[in-house]
Amino acid sequence: MIDWERAFDGALSYDDFLDRYGSEAERAKWRRVHDRVALTGPQRELIGGFVRRMPVLCLAGTWCGDCVTQGPILDHIARANPRSIGLRFLDRDALPELSDALRINGGRRVPTVVFLSEDFFEVCRFGDRTLSRYRALAASQLGLTCPTGLVPPAEAELATATAEWVEQFERAQLILRLSGRLREKHGD
Repeated sequence: MIDWERAFDGALSYDDFLDRYGSEAERAKWRRVHDRVALTGPQRELIGGFVRRMPVLCLAGTWCGDCVTQGPILDHIARANPRSIGLRFLDRDALPELSDALRINGGRRVPTVVFLSEDFFEVCRFGDRTLSRYRALAASQLGLTCPTGLVPPAEAELATATAEWVEQFERAQLILRLSGRLREKHGD
């Protein structure tokens, strides 16, 4: 069993994670994406309305292309409501036991995000790529006849991935808001 509170306490903020594990070239890649991420007004309003404290752990690697795209999105979401969302990063290669416990399809994939309750119960997990990313990969690797459906245009992929991550945060927040245990604890 994973001690999520201990893992969260040992994890790093977005900036500290990049400073500790990223080379200058890697940090530059993350900055370029971070500068392009934008939450819409409705997304900011939705995230700003979260009331339950939600620690969020992201197992990542500064070298990982999917992390370069998704890590900045996660940071923007967390910054939209720091009262409720506590985002921390863990390096996949520095924590092999945790990385093994969070395997996806048998692999040590990143990014993998674990949403936690205020008392550090696991709420849900999401990773390693968003659906829009898998659709784009399927279109390029499997061809246009791939049965995955329409592929979003390349220029819209970042906005689509952001929307998908906002939905994951909303899903976790709703699980927390509707939890009988937490509703009793908070009297709501």
